[in-house]
Amino acid sequence: MTSTAQLPRQFAVLILVILACSFAGNHVAARIAFDHDAGLLVAILFRSGVAMVGLILLVVWRRESLRFKPQAWGWQLVMGLLIAIQSFSIYSAVARIPIALALLVVNLAPIMLALLTWALGGARPSRTASLLMLFILFGLALALDLPSRFSDSGEIDIRFVEGLLFGITAAAVFACALWITDHRLGSMPGLVRSMLTIMVVFASTAIAGAAGLVPDGMSLPSASMGWVALGSLAILYGAAFSVLFTLVTRLDIARNAPVMNVEPVAGLIFGWLILDQVLGGIQVVGSFIVVSGIVMLAYTKIPDRQLSRPLRESKTVKCGETCMADS
Repeated sequence: MTSTAQLPRQFAVLILVILACSFAGNHVAARIAFDHDAGLLVAILFRSGVAMVGLILLVVWRRESLRFKPQAWGWQLVMGLLIAIQSFSIYSAVARIPIALALLVVNLAPIMLALLTWALGGARPSRTASLLMLFILFGLALALDLPSRFSDSGEIDIRFVEGLLFGITAAAVFACALWITDHRLGSMPGLVRSMLTIMVVFASTAIAGAAGLVPDGMSLPSASMGWVALGSLAILYGAAFSVLFTLVTRLDIARNAPVMNVEPVAGLIFGWLILDQVLGGIQVVGSFIVVSGIVMLAYTKIPDRQLSRPLRESKTVKCGETCMADS
């Protein structure tokens, strides 16, 4: 029987900050691995494999039931495939553009979720929420330095465009996964749902690798630093993943989850210190606008329960395969 007593808020916030930094560090390690010729699929297999083992142990430890309605299994499979695409997309973005920018683009997922919920019959975003969304998009435009890029008459940076498109794809796919979580798999325990999701991610990635669907996707690092980076990303992601699910009932997620939005800030700092990825002053300002806007959006009280629940749940976890660490 695990304790559900709430931790002191300052301690809970500190833990969430450390977890956010660990998730950001996973992306930094991934970029180092890619720079040493590690394949995208290999990186996903390493990180999902370690996290999968941790989740299986937690499910066994908590004696969670695996009995669900038959229709839930189909949605669970779709969920896993969506998160596999999201994992591939975000790593593809990280391999092409600065870590902080990739994470900021992926953080558009709550906005996309709100719009998707509205499009599928949910409540229309409130005026306050809509203004905050525009505020976030304005900050993202500054962070990506779009005004300078559009005014530059030189050649288009193809890798930057590819990275941006991969980031947008990751955000859009994650928004769809969050919608499925809320509307089709809401009755399934978060721990079990995430275990099954990451099992699908691992299996589908292994199949894609065996079939050779991604060129050089299964290539191994060409230097020892690449192997160290692969091990680091697996440990950082797997450890943060396991700690989050172990303590989720004690962290007062509904109140403290916006703290996890420091992940792009951590990515900005780590990218600068470790990878020498330096953003311009305007880009840094835009980054903080995006993060502050997302935090304000998370704390915005929206009257209609149909919208407030997806927005509230979408902030609980900032990494793909976790797919909502609810209790």
